[in-house]
Amino acid sequence: MELKVLGPGCANCERLEEITHKAVELVGIEANIIKVSDYNEILESGILTTPGLIINGKVVCSGRVPSVDEVCEWITKQES
Repeated sequence: MELKVLGPGCANCERLEEITHKAVELVGIEANIIKVSDYNEILESGILTTPGLIINGKVVCSGRVPSVDEVCEWITKQES
């Protein structure tokens, strides 16, 4: 599974990265978590407001910091 955390490095972006790592650990899967801070790559992904989270190529969140439970749910849905 591939998860991309998109954001320039602000506090919310860092928080989302922490939450993503925690969710992967809780769900108990192997995942490649990639931090994307390049503005051009962020724009190409279709995310206009950061932070953003992409799971297996699908934008699941943009412009807010989700809870660990939300990220766990999204990971579980993408797995099946």
